[in-house]
Amino acid sequence: MCNIVTERFVRCVETLKEQNKIKSVRQFALSVDYHPQNLNDIMRGKRDVTIELIKNSIETYHFNPHFIFTGAGEMFIEDEWEAKNNQGTAHESLEKILYIPMAAHAGYTDQFNDPIYQEDLISFSLPDYKFQHGNYRCFDVEGDSMEPSLFAGDKVVCSSIDSSSFYNSVRDNLVYVVVLEGSIIVKRVKNNIRKNGTLEMISDNNYYDPYTIPVKDIREIWHVDVKISPFLPTPNHVRNSISAEMDKMKETIDSQSRSIQLLNQTIEKLLDQQKLVY
Repeated sequence: MCNIVTERFVRCVETLKEQNKIKSVRQFALSVDYHPQNLNDIMRGKRDVTIELIKNSIETYHFNPHFIFTGAGEMFIEDEWEAKNNQGTAHESLEKILYIPMAAHAGYTDQFNDPIYQEDLISFSLPDYKFQHGNYRCFDVEGDSMEPSLFAGDKVVCSSIDSSSFYNSVRDNLVYVVVLEGSIIVKRVKNNIRKNGTLEMISDNNYYDPYTIPVKDIREIWHVDVKISPFLPTPNHVRNSISAEMDKMKETIDSQSRSIQLLNQTIEKLLDQQKLVY
């Protein structure tokens, strides 16, 4: 990347900091999914900015690509920036993750690009700088094919993968959500795009065999960043709880047995008394 482009990029980041739109260079790095140390090197002139970093900065902070590459125009796309601020930055940052529940999977595969459909989906945030900016989805996990890494009922929060760069962005042995026509798959992936134009879907559960999907059939790919699981007690706690319940039941049965014995003894005494009378 040309040094002058890097210089303009650095000016944009410094301007954000001066305007208190970011608290630190580290916050900026995390929000655009970039390593903070590498960004520090860019800010100090030791490293050139990458195309991927510029793209994420444009999407997240509305850097003006015309200014970055030519030096013309304003640093930021002001109209879009102001429109977002008018809607409320705090509100916007709280609804960065769209949740696609199991019941909505079929509809999502057909309408994932429809903004009206997306408005009807539940949105939420997580308390991390990374999730305050960017494009994220949350999907439900179905079935047991990814056990023991993921279980049915778990939720995965995912970051978007640019559809124009699947080859460069999809890394072997990481877990992705793959959106096809009519289905959504959560699998560990092996990238065979250069070799034969496919991705190999690998389950963590050895019961399921790997299979391949042509890249041309893929509508979206999302990288799994976070797993959300329901809290379950440990096996020891479960065993202790069952043992305590069994002990309590045993005490109840013993008490009832003693009561029955006393009742039988009382009945026998009454019968014996009646015999003596007659």
